[in-house]
Amino acid sequence: MPEQTHLENAAAQGTAEVSPEQLQLLNEPTVPEVQYCLFRAGRERFCLPVLDIEEVVEWPTVTPVPRAPTFLQGIFNLRGNIIPIIDIAFTEGHRADVAPKHVVVARLRAEGDLGELRLGIASDEVIGTHSTADPLLVDEAPKDVPHCCGMLRIDERLALALDLNKVLESFPVPVI
Repeated sequence: MPEQTHLENAAAQGTAEVSPEQLQLLNEPTVPEVQYCLFRAGRERFCLPVLDIEEVVEWPTVTPVPRAPTFLQGIFNLRGNIIPIIDIAFTEGHRADVAPKHVVVARLRAEGDLGELRLGIASDEVIGTHSTADPLLVDEAPKDVPHCCGMLRIDERLALALDLNKVLESFPVPVI
């Protein structure tokens, strides 16, 4: 990437000759990198674009919701905002007997002036972030996971990419 910037400056100023190979490099469209947050829920690895995540917090004091569906762990207070927590691993039958340790707080921007919806996703482990320009593996995404929009390849391992709109369709939570 620094070489491309150098070539662009040199070509614009006319201070250096640009070879055909370098000219081709200048004309190729660059694919922007997307950064993902990787986390584990149960036995599965998941990822969300970093821009969809507000923050990751240690497991808070959770208030159970009476008559809530099994996937809704409860709600918690995050600096004055009430956040519902869903457990994707529990509903897929992958939840171990160990309680989650973190909450990935995701933000879904609503259309118009409706603001944002915040949703907590129970996580056993936050693995870190990964930047890539490679597209998601949509064709290889599991068909039985409706909230998955593809898979992300990281080295030799895969992570299920979550689509927040599909997550809310699969795990409808009441708006508070």
